[in-house]
Order: sequence, then C-alpha cells, then structure tokens
Amino acid sequence: MEKVQSLPQMEIRTIDEVEYREEDDKSIVSGYVVKWEKLSEEMFGFREKVAKGAFEKSLSERNVFSFWNHNSDIVLGNTRNNTLKVEEDDKGLKFELDLPDTTAGKDARTLIKRGDVKGMSFGFATNIDEWDESNPKKVIRTLKEVRLYEVSPTAMPAYPQSSVAARSMEDVLTSHKEYQERKQAIENESNKRQLQINKNKIKNIFMEMEV
Repeated sequence: MEKVQSLPQMEIRTIDEVEYREEDDKSIVSGYVVKWEKLSEEMFGFREKVAKGAFEKSLSERNVFSFWNHNSDIVLGNTRNNTLKVEEDDKGLKFELDLPDTTAGKDARTLIKRGDVKGMSFGFATNIDEWDESNPKKVIRTLKEVRLYEVSPTAMPAYPQSSVAARSMEDVLTSHKEYQERKQAIENESNKRQLQINKNKIKNIFMEMEV
C-alpha cells in the first residue's frame, strides 16, 4: 500500500449523500462529494458554492485517498490503485469507493450499510476563490480551483458547525481579511491618485483664468 504522507492544513466539507451496494463480491460506496453551484448553509458569516471544473486540474495531477473519518492512518482506497474513483460530471464531483477486506473496511461497510454513517466528507486546499460581497448580509464564496487531497466516509459532518470545520476556517477567514485589506489599500491608492488629478485640473483652470 502506498505510504500516506502528512497532509497540509485543509478545509473540510461534508455532504449527506452516500449509497451502498454489493457487486461481484465487492462492497461499493458511491455518491457525490459536492454538487456544482449549490449554496451551503451559512457558516462563519458567509455561504459557499463550488464552480463546475473546480477539481479538474487537481484530479489530473494528484493521487486522491479515501480515509475513514479523515484519519490518514486508516486508508480505505486511493485513485492510483483504482480502488477509489473520483470524477467530475455535469452534476458535481462523484466518487465510487471499493471498500477493502480489512477490519476498517468491514467496519465501514457495516456502519454505512446500516445507515449509521451517511456523510461523505472531503479535505481540500484552495487555489482560487472569489468573494461576492455586494450584499454584506449575504456574502458568497465561490471555490473556482481547489486541490483535492482526500474523501472520507464520516458519521460527524464537519460542515458547517464542528470544531474541525472551525479550525479549517481560520485560514480562510484570515485570507479573506487580508484580501479585504489589500482591496481597501488599492481603492485608497486609487482615490488618492484621483484626488491629485482633480487638484491638478483645478489648479490648471485657475492658472488659465489668471492668464
């Protein structure tokens, strides 16, 4: 089995849409990791959606793992070995996981089959996002390009209220604050330049009047 390297600080999201089936003596878990353009519940002062194609680059470049509840010590599959399939379609990012014949795999099969575990959570890092702040009461973040690291069956959704989500949001909110500060600095500099231009225009008008 491929050695799992330590993963960077990630954001965590969960969708409650997991299906289970048995096929050719295999235990298959499938569903959608995320659906395009669907607004999340409000979390930390904003709502979020994922743009179609956000995972395209990442899927072509990296191996994606499936862990049990984000625990990298418990590997259920990965895309390089084809025990995990993750791909984009017109609806969203879908997955299919062939559960291993291990203790963890059997436990996962039992819990998912019984319906105790219904969530599929994914860990990612953001490359490109956009913020719509035209309505301060309805701020929307759109994920345009992300790096997908792992997908995890989980009984404890990390979206949007858990402590795991809160920790992963710290970097997002810090980044957003820095983005706002840079935006404000650019606007201030632009306003200063415009003010100077206006002063020069007024000065020129008075000089022409004196002549």
